[in-house]
Amino acid sequence: MEKKAFVTKEKVQEIAAKYPTPFYLYDEKGIRENAKKVYEAFSWNKGFKEYFAVKACPNTFIINILKEYGCGVDCASKAELMLAHALGFGEGEIMFSSNVTPAEEYIYAREIGATINLDDFTHIEFLDSLTGIPETISCRFNPGGYFSIANTIMDNPQDAKYGFTKEQIIEGFKILKSKGAKNFGIHAFLASNTVTNEYYPELARQLFKLAVELRDETGCDIRFINLSGGVGIPYKPDGEPNDIMKIAEGVHKVYDEVLTAAGMGDVAIYTEMGRFMMGPYGALVTKCIHQKHIYKEYIGCDACAANLMRPAIYDAYHHITVLGKENEPCDHKYDVTGSLCENSDKFAKDRMLPKIDIGDYLFIHDAGAHGFSMGYNYNGKLWSSEILLKEDGNFNLIRRAETPKDYFATFDCFDILDSILKE
Repeated sequence: MEKKAFVTKEKVQEIAAKYPTPFYLYDEKGIRENAKKVYEAFSWNKGFKEYFAVKACPNTFIINILKEYGCGVDCASKAELMLAHALGFGEGEIMFSSNVTPAEEYIYAREIGATINLDDFTHIEFLDSLTGIPETISCRFNPGGYFSIANTIMDNPQDAKYGFTKEQIIEGFKILKSKGAKNFGIHAFLASNTVTNEYYPELARQLFKLAVELRDETGCDIRFINLSGGVGIPYKPDGEPNDIMKIAEGVHKVYDEVLTAAGMGDVAIYTEMGRFMMGPYGALVTKCIHQKHIYKEYIGCDACAANLMRPAIYDAYHHITVLGKENEPCDHKYDVTGSLCENSDKFAKDRMLPKIDIGDYLFIHDAGAHGFSMGYNYNGKLWSSEILLKEDGNFNLIRRAETPKDYFATFDCFDILDSILKE
């Protein structure tokens, strides 16, 4: 599959004249079309809801777009819960899936009506001692062992820190029921960034069978099953993207085979597809500001790993388009780097690209999820702006770039702040 930028060089030049690079750019048209398709795919399930993972792209403007299509939000911290509450998400629209959870976060989650998804058996007593047990509660399941599809190992749940064992979740449901819980949910995340239409159906089969067993052994009313995230995107251009229609059809088939057959045909299906919802519809746009010719050819950008850290920490591949040179031959080998004092600060290694000149704009694909949100301030690097490319071709600033004043703001209780800002 050929990867094409959703913006032209001319439009980027127009944007950069107002908001200098680097910046994150999001494609409103793509976001809307994808959200609509997700809901169409799962329309067979009356209770279906996508709880967008806030951690993937915590921008209020983006989340409000998704909200228009019926999405809720999945939160993992108090700050994310605060954002959700401020945007008007109410009871039934916020899933709180956290781990090693501080007391204040459970208390706040209860205050705003979030559905709590417990990560650990010991948290039953912990939550009960803080707020009591709510009528609606969910538990995260970890089956242990290896998760595989057609004899191919996808991931290793037994090494993950998350979730209840099967014995714990059975006992946990009994305890929660005795403490007043009435509506139960099951959640699991067993593999990350899967690019196969078989992941959700196979995960669903495990969870649906567990749901039937839990109902039979505990008498609990299972109201929803949360398939979580894990549905990925192909970062490399030769990858075949997931087909959400086929995925949903596969889940539907298993739903009828297991749940409907067991008299549980009214259970709602939830998802938390942060990467699938946003990954392809965001990009980091940066400009070539230097070239270096030593043992290798280097392209130096005004962005760095502080803006997009996935290549540095995971050696992850992100495709790069040199805007305006899409049709030129990729006959130059480069390392594309930033300016951090870390040799891992490379967006690409030995990448074949068209000849890059100083001033060229590079469009780094598939950064719409876990891109901006994983940024940091090492070396005093400041967070970039975020721009929304509107459906009509116009563009809006949806987060301003960080300034030195922002960076030093936590010194505001000391006299040194004024001295710093005078420099």
